Amino acid sequence: MPSLESVTVTVWVKTGSRNEDEKVGGISHFLEHMVFKGSNKRPTARDISEAVDAMGGEFNAGTSKEWTNFYIKAGKQNLEKAVDILSDMVLNPLLKKEEIEREKGTIIQEIRMYEDTPMMHIGDVFEGLVFNGNPLGRDTAGNEKTVKGITRDDFISYRKAFYYPENMLITIAGGITEDTAIKLAEKYFVNLTPRKADTKLASINFKSKQKSPEFKLQSKESEQAHLIMGFTAEGRNYEGRFAQSLLSAILGGGMSSRMFIEVRERRGLAYSVRTSMERYQEIGYIGTYAGVNVKKTDEAIKVMMDQCYGLVSNAKYKVSVSELEKSKGLVKGHLALALEDTRDVSDFFGGQELLESEVMTPEQIFKMIDKVTIDDIYLEAKKLFVPERINLAIIGPFKDREKFVQLIR
Repeated sequence: MPSLESVTVTVWVKTGSRNEDEKVGGISHFLEHMVFKGSNKRPTARDISEAVDAMGGEFNAGTSKEWTNFYIKAGKQNLEKAVDILSDMVLNPLLKKEEIEREKGTIIQEIRMYEDTPMMHIGDVFEGLVFNGNPLGRDTAGNEKTVKGITRDDFISYRKAFYYPENMLITIAGGITEDTAIKLAEKYFVNLTPRKADTKLASINFKSKQKSPEFKLQSKESEQAHLIMGFTAEGRNYEGRFAQSLLSAILGGGMSSRMFIEVRERRGLAYSVRTSMERYQEIGYIGTYAGVNVKKTDEAIKVMMDQCYGLVSNAKYKVSVSELEKSKGLVKGHLALALEDTRDVSDFFGGQELLESEVMTPEQIFKMIDKVTIDDIYLEAKKLFVPERINLAIIGPFKDREKFVQLIR
C-alpha cells in the first residue's frame, strides 16, 4: 500500500482454543495476555508499552478458535522498531510466575464481563450448542476453573507444541516494499528452529451428528431476551460460500434486509437483528441474532424461521434480481470499506494464508460474488434450511424450555 504512511506488522500462530486440552482450556487466550507482560529485551509490561508509545504506535492481540495473532501498527519510518518489539514479545516472553497469578484475576473478570453481557455471550452459548462435545464448542477464554489451574509449565509445553516456524506467519501491510519486509523477517525471526509438527490436535475434521432440532436455554433475569437461531453450514473452503454470504446478506445483512424489515420495522419485536455466517476450517453456520421483547420471543422466532423456510418451500418468498444485486453491492461495499486500514488488510490476507486453500484478492472475490445467480441462492437455501439442522440458543428470564423445543420442531 505504497501511498500510506502507516504499517501494520502481525505475527500469527495457527492455533487457538480448538487445539487445547480441556484441563487447560483458555490457555491460547491466556498466553496472548502474557506476551505483553515482559520479554528478554523489555522485562516489564511498562517497558513494552513505553517502547510502543514512544513511536506513536498501537498494539494488541487476538485469539480465536483457530488462530492467535499479535500486532503493532505504527508509522512506516518505525517499521524495524515495530518488528523488533513484536518479535521479542512473541518469541521471548518471560512468563513470570507472579505475573501469571496476577493475570488470572484479570482474565476471570473478562470471562465474567462477557457472561454478564448477554448480547456478547449469546454467541458462545450458541456455539456450545452447535459444537456440543467438541473443543469448538468451548469458550475461547476457558472458564474460571481451567484458568486458575494453568501453570508456567503449561505455557512452556503449549508454546513448544505450537509456536514453531512451520505453524507461524508474519504479515506486513502498508507503506513498505517486499524486499524490506523479507529482510526484517529474516533478521528478527532467524532464531526460530524449524521442525515437523508432532502434536495431535484435539479437534480436527469435526462432523456434526445433529439429526433433529436442538435448543439451549440459559436462564437469566433480564429485560430482554437474546437469541441466535441458526443452521449448520460448510467450512472455510466450501465452493458455495459466496452464494451463502449473499443469502446471509439478503436475510439480515442491513437495514433493508428481510429480517430487519419483518422483525423490527413491521412488528417492533427487536431493536437489533442481523444475520451472519461463521466458518471454521471444516464446518460453519448461518445464524440470526436478535435482542427481543421477552413477552414476544415466540413471535420473533416464528418470524425468523418463516423467513428462512420461506426461501425453500416453493419459493414462498422469492428473490428478485434487484434484491440480489443489492446484496452484492452490500457485501462488496463492506469488504472495500473494511480494507482501507493497514491492520484490516493484514488480517484479510493473513487469515486466508493461514487457513484457506487459496489467497484471493478483493478483486477476485468481487468477481466470484458477481457470478452468483438467483438459482445459486435457492440451492444454498435448500441445503441450509433443513429442520434437522436448526439450532436455537436463548439467554433470558425463562424457566419453561419445552415451549421453545416444540416451536422449532
